[in-house]
Amino acid sequence: MNEAPLLEVRGLHAQYGATQVLHGIDFKVERGGVTTLLGANGAGKTTTLRAVCGMLARTRGEITLDGCRIEALPTESIVRLGVAHVPDGRGTFAELSVDENLRLGAYTRRDKAQVAQDYERVFGYFPRLKERRRQQAGTLSGGEQQMLAVSRALMLRPRLLLLDEPSFGLAPLIVQELFEILASINRTEGMAMLLVEQNAALALRLAQQACLLETGRVVMTGTATQVAGDEAVRRAYLGS
Repeated sequence: MNEAPLLEVRGLHAQYGATQVLHGIDFKVERGGVTTLLGANGAGKTTTLRAVCGMLARTRGEITLDGCRIEALPTESIVRLGVAHVPDGRGTFAELSVDENLRLGAYTRRDKAQVAQDYERVFGYFPRLKERRRQQAGTLSGGEQQMLAVSRALMLRPRLLLLDEPSFGLAPLIVQELFEILASINRTEGMAMLLVEQNAALALRLAQQACLLETGRVVMTGTATQVAGDEAVRRAYLGS
């Protein structure tokens, strides 16, 4: 018998005011797996992440985490269930130090000894942050700020990591480094991820499952290999 997915979304609708953005989408994230949401700007990818973590007022449909319905829960309750969100545009607290940002990531946790170990864990992934731990986050480079945003989410010890455009605005070498670290976290820790990423080639290399959105509807879903091999996807998103 197949194990149930960690996250399952069924018939998800979402709107901002009178504008309908999602029109009944379905997808899932397997335990320990990576699912990527692909699509052009305005397809509804960021809205989907915001709906999963309870940040939208007007949604309907089912969102199930580990067998429990969460669509009616407030964001803080969803965070306490182990869902961490790395928003687009970094999302660090610019006036606080690296250390203070990381402490905020662990604010819901009570296992203080493990939290101390997790500082070293994230510094192992991102050694540059250890060198800058007393530095104000707003003075970091763009790449370092993105690493800090991911690290802060990791301090929650999430079961599910939501990533919104982690490569945006970063130099290619930094992007490559970041995605290698994300792949390592997924592989060694079994952390499930739901990834929104404009760089479809990168996303499809990291993910096992892919879901293509167009104007708030799912138009294709399958393994990352299947989606990457589709001729229309290759022309529109992979430049080949």
